[in-house]
Amino acid sequence: MKDPAWIETVPETDWDKDTYLSVLLEKVKDKENGRVDNIMAVHSINPKSLKAHNTLYSSAMSGTASLRKVERELIAFVVSLENNCHY
Repeated sequence: MKDPAWIETVPETDWDKDTYLSVLLEKVKDKENGRVDNIMAVHSINPKSLKAHNTLYSSAMSGTASLRKVERELIAFVVSLENNCHY
């Protein structure tokens, strides 16, 4: 198995030093475990990309007339399984 990619991030201990970043990270925090998933934390060095990622994710996962939210979640689940990704 390959080593995971290393991406520079703002250390979690420094997240509260930047109000804009801390507000954004609070919005993307996993409600079940109280942590920010790595897929979102990698944006800590560029908070604008974190906001854009969250906006895109929220838009993609919100229900529409064509697909209900549960169907979108199921598609995301199957894609993650196929990619061996726990997100």
